Amino acid sequence: MEVGAAAAAEKKKKSKKRKGQGEVSIHNEQNGKRSQIEGEYEGPSTISIAVAGSIIDNCQSLELATRLAGQIARAATIFRIDEVIVFDDKENTGVTSDVSIWDDEGESGALFLARILHHLETPQYLRRALIPKHNILRYVGLLPPLDAPHHARKHEWVPYREGVTLDRKPPAGVGTFVDVGLLKPVYIQQTIEPGLRVTVAMGSNKSLGTDCVRQAVKHSEPREKKGLYWGYTVRYAYNISNVFNESPYKSGYDYSIGTSEHGDIIRSSDLVIPKFRHLLIAFGGLAGLEENVEEDQNLKGKGVRQLFDCYLNTCPNQGSRTIRTEEATFISLQYFQDPIQRATCT
Repeated sequence: MEVGAAAAAEKKKKSKKRKGQGEVSIHNEQNGKRSQIEGEYEGPSTISIAVAGSIIDNCQSLELATRLAGQIARAATIFRIDEVIVFDDKENTGVTSDVSIWDDEGESGALFLARILHHLETPQYLRRALIPKHNILRYVGLLPPLDAPHHARKHEWVPYREGVTLDRKPPAGVGTFVDVGLLKPVYIQQTIEPGLRVTVAMGSNKSLGTDCVRQAVKHSEPREKKGLYWGYTVRYAYNISNVFNESPYKSGYDYSIGTSEHGDIIRSSDLVIPKFRHLLIAFGGLAGLEENVEEDQNLKGKGVRQLFDCYLNTCPNQGSRTIRTEEATFISLQYFQDPIQRATCT
């Protein structure tokens, strides 16, 4: 499978018109496979990054595209990103609100990137149960693992583990067995349908028998209570305006930063980010955020500096004519480390 121009020629076109502002969302699809223990986020401040899907179109093969996606996933994990939004910056992608995220119809660079990110975030022992086989995943084995705290090993006893609920009859018909990647499944007190991803509080009792009843908790609890980085969620957005419009946070993003070589030049030590609840940092496609905003029909008459609270060049005096987005992600997230730390400590 080729990605980019070669793959575009093989895309299936759908005749349906897109319905309203509904969008295919890996975040929502993943939550559809999660038990509904979630609520309005009330934990520590979050950091989201938005990445244009067109960066995939520059890759000459599926293997190179997969490696690029792996770099974005590594950057998100290393810098403790809570949410990765992949937005389409190509018109007429063929994607509609009712297409499955794993459907070959309406294939786009953004969907490809979102799928790889979703696969890598899922702990290895859960992938067989939660992620369908798909042709685009055939090179993911070449990628370095994220090795995030929620990717626990078999011999580790950690405060929380990710698991998948099993179709196995519980004692007295109450509770649920969950595969959390140990030698035996654990038993939780909630009754939850099979095939859902859950976060399980493991406690200190290392017994795996049914006499030790555990609890499924909110996915955000490991971070809220223990300060553990517990992976990122992945969200697909139809365009850049829906990055903002479809925010999973009730109040949206209260501070947003765009990155571009045309942005303002401020030293990291001089940059002041106000105290925030939900921070968004955006990276443009091959032609930059300026073109992404210009081509979005919902943003007619609005400039890129009007869309973001801050518009920055995080790598001035560059020696190369271009900085690739996967490079800019690492550069920028390091650049923002101290300003974010100062903002969250105020």
